[in-house]
Amino acid sequence: MLSFPNIKINLGLYITERRNDGFHNLLTCFYPVQWNDILEIVPSDAFEFKQTGLAVPGNESDNLCVKAYNLLKQDFDIPNAFIHLHKIIPMGAGLGGGSSDAGFVLKTLNEVFELGISIPQLEKYAAQLGSDCAFFVQNKPTIASGRGEIFQDCILDLKGTHIVIVYPNVHVSTADAFSGVKPRSFEGNFQALLQDQSKWKTSLFNQFEETIFPKYPLLAEIKETLYSKGAFYASMSGSGSAIFGLFEKEVDMKGIGFPIFSGIL
Repeated sequence: MLSFPNIKINLGLYITERRNDGFHNLLTCFYPVQWNDILEIVPSDAFEFKQTGLAVPGNESDNLCVKAYNLLKQDFDIPNAFIHLHKIIPMGAGLGGGSSDAGFVLKTLNEVFELGISIPQLEKYAAQLGSDCAFFVQNKPTIASGRGEIFQDCILDLKGTHIVIVYPNVHVSTADAFSGVKPRSFEGNFQALLQDQSKWKTSLFNQFEETIFPKYPLLAEIKETLYSKGAFYASMSGSGSAIFGLFEKEVDMKGIGFPIFSGIL
């Protein structure tokens, strides 16, 4: 069975509290975008994981796809499977590509082997693999809090909006991003802010920009370039380094000098 794990962007990202377990509480809106990896899972005589496309560092046993398979195998009598991941989404970009792959492995295994796992159960399994993995189970606009696993429905439709994502080949580690951040509570009504796009440019922020942009000034320059091209909103996604811009119409990004993804939401 083929599936196509997609990315997410963050519309606002606030680090609201440092937790006793060493993690942080946050507030954000996850929004799905169809920039996709390719995932194939079929029954097999022996378990095999194959990864092509962009290279993924680390041991195979540490890959989130393999971890997702092993997680379900602890509780279900899952036959051996051949899992082939073709990696297109860049890593270290703040787009959730690895989390998406893991979430889609869980969903695809559930369907291929008819495990009957409910959506809430799938989300609980996904949350064990990573903070934003659970989002990709339902894969719809969602306000997330806690570590990123507490969800609230978000009525937000950007259908028809043009999006440009610039990836400047700068890898920002999550640990590096969190190391300098200063948690603070969000003041105001986040749901209401998301409904008023006229306020996004001045009031909807990714707090990681405060610590990442001084270290990587190029990212701030890309954000300003997107605004100069006519974006009604531009931001870093997640902990970076991808920068996205939202436009009311198609925009010419020739000459920007970095890999880009462009499409329509």
